[in-house]
Amino acid sequence: MSPTAGTREGLSFGPYNLLVRERLLTRDGAPVELGARAFDILIALVSRPNEVVSKKELLSQVWPDVTVEESSLRFHMAGLRKALGDGQDGARYITTLAGRGYCFVAPVSRSSEVRRADAAVESGFPQTNLPGRVMHMIGRDEDVLRISAHLIGARFVSIVGIGGVGKTTVAIAVGHHLFEAFAGAVLLVDLSALRYPSLVATTVASELGLSVQSEDATPAVIAYLRRKRMLVILDTCEHLIDAVAAFALQIYAKAPDVHLLTTSREVLQVEGEHVYRLDTLACPPEDSEVVSAAAQTFPAPRLFIERAAASGGGLELSDADVAIVVRICRKLDGVALAIELAARRVEAYGLQQTETLLDQRLLALLGHRGATPRQRTLQAALDWSYQLLSELERLVLRRLAVFVGHFTLDAAWFVVTGNDIDQSRALGAIESLVGKSMIVTRPIGAMMRYRLLDTTRAYVLNVAIDDAQAADLAMRHANYYRRWLDQRGSESSMLPTGAERSPYLAALNNARSALEWCFGEGGDVALGIELAAAAVPVFLAMSLLPECHRWSERAIRALDEAARGSPEEMQLQAALGVSLMFTRGGGDAARMALSRSLAIAEECGDVANQVGLLGALCLFQLREADFERGLHYAKRSQALAGNIENPAVIALAHSLLGSTLHLMGALADARTELEISLHHWSRFQGQSMPQMDHPSLAVILACTTYPECYASLALARTLWLQGYPAQSVERAHQLIQAAERVDHPTSRVVVLGWSAWIFVWTGDFGSAEKYINSCIALAESHSLAPYVALGHGLKAVVAIHRGDAKGGVEGLQASLGALHSRYKLPITLLNISLAEGLGQLGRSSEGSALIDETITSVRASQEVTFMPELLRVKGGLFLSMPAPNLDAAEACFAQSLESSRHQGARGWELRAAIDLARLWAKRGKPEEGLKLLQPIFEKFTEGQDDIDLQAAQRLLAELSKNSK
Repeated sequence: MSPTAGTREGLSFGPYNLLVRERLLTRDGAPVELGARAFDILIALVSRPNEVVSKKELLSQVWPDVTVEESSLRFHMAGLRKALGDGQDGARYITTLAGRGYCFVAPVSRSSEVRRADAAVESGFPQTNLPGRVMHMIGRDEDVLRISAHLIGARFVSIVGIGGVGKTTVAIAVGHHLFEAFAGAVLLVDLSALRYPSLVATTVASELGLSVQSEDATPAVIAYLRRKRMLVILDTCEHLIDAVAAFALQIYAKAPDVHLLTTSREVLQVEGEHVYRLDTLACPPEDSEVVSAAAQTFPAPRLFIERAAASGGGLELSDADVAIVVRICRKLDGVALAIELAARRVEAYGLQQTETLLDQRLLALLGHRGATPRQRTLQAALDWSYQLLSELERLVLRRLAVFVGHFTLDAAWFVVTGNDIDQSRALGAIESLVGKSMIVTRPIGAMMRYRLLDTTRAYVLNVAIDDAQAADLAMRHANYYRRWLDQRGSESSMLPTGAERSPYLAALNNARSALEWCFGEGGDVALGIELAAAAVPVFLAMSLLPECHRWSERAIRALDEAARGSPEEMQLQAALGVSLMFTRGGGDAARMALSRSLAIAEECGDVANQVGLLGALCLFQLREADFERGLHYAKRSQALAGNIENPAVIALAHSLLGSTLHLMGALADARTELEISLHHWSRFQGQSMPQMDHPSLAVILACTTYPECYASLALARTLWLQGYPAQSVERAHQLIQAAERVDHPTSRVVVLGWSAWIFVWTGDFGSAEKYINSCIALAESHSLAPYVALGHGLKAVVAIHRGDAKGGVEGLQASLGALHSRYKLPITLLNISLAEGLGQLGRSSEGSALIDETITSVRASQEVTFMPELLRVKGGLFLSMPAPNLDAAEACFAQSLESSRHQGARGWELRAAIDLARLWAKRGKPEEGLKLLQPIFEKFTEGQDDIDLQAAQRLLAELSKNSK
């Protein structure tokens, strides 16, 4: 068996094989799609075959952190039975015992199969961000192999050791060693730059490219990782130990195929953690005779000799020279970082003088009783190295310590240079500091990045400078990142993802640090307001919505009277409104913030920002199901967009107006607007959006990275309504494929969820379920709770169409309960299906009351697109009552016909005509039914697979036969 292969045990029953740890169910080797809850139910039952598992036990096991009703259990149980084919062709798997619970009755046997450790990882994992492999790592090969073996077997390993011992280097080497075993799914998360424990999960989510829509990103990360097989490396955890420990425990417990590697100076002390103590590099024993060849077999002197040679310090490698090297390594206790720092000095001072200087510094520090001997040794090495720098190098290094994590040369020049240091001297000092290992470099793409080692930065920050110097340094740092964010916020809203996110995350860490200084004691609040205004579009584009909310709100509170009505307030209010809209749903706070921003834009005569803000208010009203007000904002936005020569702005305005008109039943006008919008969007095919010089407009575009998806969705639905089902389906498939190529989870979820309606309308329930399941999985992974609820509602709709009215009604009721407070747009369509399901269950009065309530709401909101379908379903409910009211049903069908013809909605018209023709046939008037339905059917020139067209064709044949 190959080293990357292993064996996994499974549970087999019938044609199925259940791999619990892999969370995989296969039937005859082919994967079976199951929702997370259904999978948990199956595991609970199969693990206890022929035993009764009570409903209470299942609820507590499947929903351990929330309280749910038994209806949710029944809904997911029905889905599980359907997926297993329970009851079909004599197959029996799950039995219900009334009043007791459920029992798995099929024979269960244990099985095993070989698993390739490099099995394909679920799609959607970002490109690995591991730094390059260390080519000459000394003395750690055995450590890498041992840690790798522990990781594969135990899943959770912490590399623990003192500062400077090489924990990060070893962790990166382990990542490369296991790269193929995890099919490239290896993620390194550098936590050294973080100051706040609350940002641990947020940082991991950002590296994964997840949308962060709550203060605690942990649930989003867990949901994403739950179905992934990958290696996550959390590097430098000691300063955030409690937060990292809690976060790592969640991953270990809830993401069974994720392997965790952490590096820390102390143990996390959580369940599942296996500690690997990384010792210092070995030296020859003190009582041994130092012989050159033998001494070089030990890693500590070998590292010293190699690093000294690399920095230009040639050694004769005589026994005498090697004896000095060994003594230095012993004094430094084999600490890799201290050895490297000392070795770099050989070129300047020679080997003997290096030892002498080191002895002097060590003797001065050995009296510090507060530190361990090894800590004193590292401190000595750092202090000694700092003292050996020139005054210019010390000054430059002290200024560079203001940076958190990586920084660019451009950033360094901005902060370091001034009246006392010009660019030429600064560049020379930086090059010298790199050569002396006080600054480390890492190329990212074509750009070199710089950073101070954590220990070096911590040391340098302790070097005292006066308050005026510190404030000037912090102000330069904040001003640079204000400038950087201004540029990024006005560029394309499609910021990089995957490995290319790292530079942006490093810059955001610096922006956070600058914001904390600006709004802290002694900071510059005015600069902080400008910095926050520049930061919020980037926070939005990176899907860091809670941070956008936090900093926009904090900056708004800090505004003085002079700053009221400024461009900065306009930007901050826009960001606050958008972040509130997507994280907390509708509400007065979001509406007021957007309205305030619009008022400022109007006062300033800023037309471009007015377009964007009117668009945001339109989106807000559509989500609130207030379509008349949404139309008002969409028309204003389009009217203003005509004054701006920017195709993205024009496209956005037409898209919003077309989408609104589509929902309001003006289908012909909607189609015109949507086609114009897509024509403008097509100009950016495969290209970035144009630069936006208007900050509030950039905020709006940042929250719709794939904005043409809304126009395409509305056009696809409009085509079905107008009687072009084949074109509608084709466009929906194209849209889904296009969304998969765009790394923007929110847009993909929107496309999957809303496209599914088209497949439901056409009767392609297989495709509908496929896309609904993908929508739910993606929405759960990215904490898009409203779309999780929408997806489950859509699954319930399909269940009703497939004859499971009971499960469908229960599922819809649960879904609607979750949507009412946060996302009202899909409620009308879901209510229509719920009323149909109630009618199928013999609860026609409830269904009729729901339809009446929905009709009242639709008339108030002007969402008249669905009025024909509401009237048709109401007519059907009259027919399903214990005492059918044929006249009332006929009147409803006639009204549905009239409404659909007024809209030009042939899709609704055909359905109403089918129901009315069928009713007339029952009343002895098949000829009238034939006369009604035939011309409507003949208007359709495509889509013969459409479920309604097939029903019409069958009915026409029946009516024609009965009319003779």
